[in-house]
Amino acid sequence: MTNWKKISLEDLAGLISDELKKSGIEAILVGGACVTIYSSNRYQSHDLDFVSYEDLRKIKKVLTEIGFKESGKSFYHDHCKWIVEFVAPPVAVGKEIISKFKTMKVPTGSIKMIRAEDSVKDRLASYFYWNDRQGVEQAIDICLECKIDIKEVKKWAQNEGFKDKFEKFVEKLKKATKHTD
Repeated sequence: MTNWKKISLEDLAGLISDELKKSGIEAILVGGACVTIYSSNRYQSHDLDFVSYEDLRKIKKVLTEIGFKESGKSFYHDHCKWIVEFVAPPVAVGKEIISKFKTMKVPTGSIKMIRAEDSVKDRLASYFYWNDRQGVEQAIDICLECKIDIKEVKKWAQNEGFKDKFEKFVEKLKKATKHTD
């Protein structure tokens, strides 16, 4: 029996992933929920964004069976604080299509999700393209909790045309790292 009022973001992601898998639906967790997981809750997302190539009607059927209701592109449960959304494919950060994923096991199932490096890129994309300062802070939060291949992120940033903004991010990351040592 699921305790909807107390379920964690990770456990909800695992439960939804496994319920979808039972119906032959693959879904990949992206966005802020990945930041929450990778930052060890330094950042708290209020929703779970998934990408799936499956027809939304099939997804809706599965989510309805476990008590979720549809509202536009979102799904909510009367007793759960998390909102679940499905965003249009492909899984991408900026111009880069993502093809490598991480699978994380939690008590309620397995979550297929973007890797920590791609989560950093996702947050930096919001900074690069829309000057979202929170995106930089969230990227730093991930870097403080996870071992990140910063060379991979740098190469991506250069391909996106944001070498200068990437260097500003690195400066902020170095300052944040000094504060945690």
